[in-house]
Amino acid sequence: MRSVEVSKITEAVKEMCIEANHFLPKDMKDAMIRAVEREEAPLGRQILEQLQENAAIAERDMIPICQDTGMAVVFLEIGQEVHFEGGLLEDAVQEGVRQGYVDGFLRKSVVKDPVLRENTKDNTPAVIHYSIVSGEDVRITVAPKGFGSENMSRIFMLKPADGIEGVKNAVVAAVKEAGPNACPPLVVGVGIGGTFEKCALMAKAALTRPVNSHSEIPYVCDLEKEILEKINCSGIGPGGLGGTITALAVNINTYPTHIAGLPVAVNICCHVNRHAVRTI
Repeated sequence: MRSVEVSKITEAVKEMCIEANHFLPKDMKDAMIRAVEREEAPLGRQILEQLQENAAIAERDMIPICQDTGMAVVFLEIGQEVHFEGGLLEDAVQEGVRQGYVDGFLRKSVVKDPVLRENTKDNTPAVIHYSIVSGEDVRITVAPKGFGSENMSRIFMLKPADGIEGVKNAVVAAVKEAGPNACPPLVVGVGIGGTFEKCALMAKAALTRPVNSHSEIPYVCDLEKEILEKINCSGIGPGGLGGTITALAVNINTYPTHIAGLPVAVNICCHVNRHAVRTI
């Protein structure tokens, strides 16, 4: 059994909130470089180059990459041999988010009640997802999620008879409906299977997977590539102003489901696909 002081979690989450909002992950930087090389439209290339310049300025001058610094989404993979000391884990995570957004001078975008709309003024509460895994480490992923793209995400409760073609059509339809509103080029997270809420969670988690990787399941790997090609044939392009690079990646997670259902969730993220990962 390994003991972990929750103050370490607070400090890590604070630093990760600031890091994720100022520094584009390497996989995203590399994807943007490849996108410039592959974009066929002159205006599309110009937009991609401007986005790269924006990211470089943000990193150099410690300015948020985007004015929407997102609602903090935190994934915690907790080894079952870990014991937390010094307070409640959830409180520690929320305090880390509070410190990160207040001390990091990040925009506070969270309202206390979805109808009454009073701002909490510190960007808490975060949305926290826990999973228990083997071992004695704690793996933390902080993924601030902007709502320009979040608002364009969709869930489809397909029939089993819709099959793989139905899945393809649903994902492409969601991206086409989003158009320029989700700030392309996009990363498209997809969850297939499970239940209504499980497929949405899988789609969200898929966005934190490196964009230069593919599923280890052969048919899912092929599906990722095929859907990406279909999306990039849509002509939406960078900034929604036309071009051949509408998405940088399609990441798919799957899970067993009921004989009567085929849930599909599409969680879209803009070109600022922010995520920071640490292991304690």
